[in-house]
Amino acid sequence: MPDPLRTRLAEIGATALGGMSQADVPASLRRFARFTPAKRARLGGTVLCAELERSEVFRTAVVAWWTAERPGELTTTADDRLDAAAAALLTGAHDAPRLVAAAERHGELGEVRAERDEALARVDKLTAEMERLRGELVEARDQARTAAQHREAEYQQLRRTVSDQGTKLRAATDARTELEETVARLRSGSDERVDEARAECTRLQDALEQERRKSERAAREVAAARQAAREARQGDEVRLSLLLDTLGGAVNGMRRELSLGGDGPRPGDTVRGARGITSAGGTPVDDLASLDSLLALPAVHLVVDGYNVSKTGYPDLPLADQRTRLVTQLAALRSRTGIEITVVFDGAAVVAAPLHGTRGVRVLFSEPDVLADDVVRDLVAAEPRGRPLLVATSDQEVVRSVRRRGAHTVPSAVLLQRLRAA
Repeated sequence: MPDPLRTRLAEIGATALGGMSQADVPASLRRFARFTPAKRARLGGTVLCAELERSEVFRTAVVAWWTAERPGELTTTADDRLDAAAAALLTGAHDAPRLVAAAERHGELGEVRAERDEALARVDKLTAEMERLRGELVEARDQARTAAQHREAEYQQLRRTVSDQGTKLRAATDARTELEETVARLRSGSDERVDEARAECTRLQDALEQERRKSERAAREVAAARQAAREARQGDEVRLSLLLDTLGGAVNGMRRELSLGGDGPRPGDTVRGARGITSAGGTPVDDLASLDSLLALPAVHLVVDGYNVSKTGYPDLPLADQRTRLVTQLAALRSRTGIEITVVFDGAAVVAAPLHGTRGVRVLFSEPDVLADDVVRDLVAAEPRGRPLLVATSDQEVVRSVRRRGAHTVPSAVLLQRLRAA
C-alpha cells in the first residue's frame, strides 16, 4: 500500500473516530479519541491503519459514520484517486486493486511532475546565476584593464622618481664625503683641547661638590645650634617662670602667716621651711599631716608613679579602670588644693592613650621601650632647683634617685589615704 494512501486512510479513520460511540471504538484507539482529528492522524496513524486492516467491525463503523455524517464524500467514484482507493479498501469493492494501483501511479506521476518542476526551477535559477556571473566577469575584466593601466602609469612614475632619487643620493654622498674630510681636518687638533676641557670640568665639579657638602654641613650645624639654643631658651624660660611662681607663692604664704601669727613665725619654723624648699636632698613624707603640710606649700608639683599607686590601692581592677579611678581621685585633689599634678603610666601595654589629663591632671605614658620610672626621674630633673617636688611611689630605687635631686617622696599607701579622704 503506498504511503500516501496509508496516510489518507489514517485521516479518514481519525475523522470518524471523534463522532463514533464509545462501544464502536477499539480499546487501542480510545486514548486518541479526545484528540483533534489532525492530532489523532499524526499520533495514532499506525494504530488506526492496523485496526482498519484487522477489524471489519471498525471498518464498517467508519464507513457508516461517513455515510451518515458526510454522505457522498467517501465513494469509489471520487475525483481524488486517493479518496476513491481508500473508499474501495474500506467498503471491500471488487475493483479495489485497480483503484489502489491507479492511486499509486498517480502518486508516482505527481512525484515525477514535482521533480520536473523542481528541476526546471533549478535550471532557471542557474541560468540567472550564470547571467549574473557573466556580467560580473565583464565588469571584472574592465576593472582589470583599468587597474593595469593605472599600474603602468604608477610604474613609469616610480621609475622617474627612482631616477631623481638616485641623482639626489649621489649628490648627497659627494657632499657627505666633503663634510667628513672637513671634520677630520678640524678634529685633528681639537682632541687634546677637548680632553683638557673635560679634565678641568671634572675638577671644577669635584670642587663644587666639596663646597656643597661643606655648605650643607654648615647649614645643619647652624640649624642644630639654633634648635639647641631655642630649646635651651625655652627650658630656661620655663624654669624661670616656675621659679618666679615658687618665690611668689612663698612670699604670699609668709605674708599670710605673718598676718595670722601676730609676732611672726618662729625661727625654727622658718628654718625648716627654707630647708624643705632649698635643701640638696629630699625628705620622706610618711604620714597625712606631713603630706598636707607639703601640699600646702606654694607652687608644689606632685609627680605620681601611676601603676605603683593604683596597683597598691585597687589591684583587682583592670589596668584601664585603675588608670581612670586614680586620675579621677587626683583631679579631686587638684580641685581642692590647686597644686600641679602629673601622673606617669607605663605605655608598653596601652594601645591608645590620651595626650592630656583630666580636669587639670597631666597624664603621661612612657614610650614602648621606656619605663615609667625613667620618665618620673626626667620630670624631677627638668624642674628648677628650689621648687618643692613631691614624688608618690613605693619603688625604693626611684625614691633614692629622686631624693638625690631634691624631691620629697611619699609612699603610695599614704597618698591613697589622702585621696580617699579627699
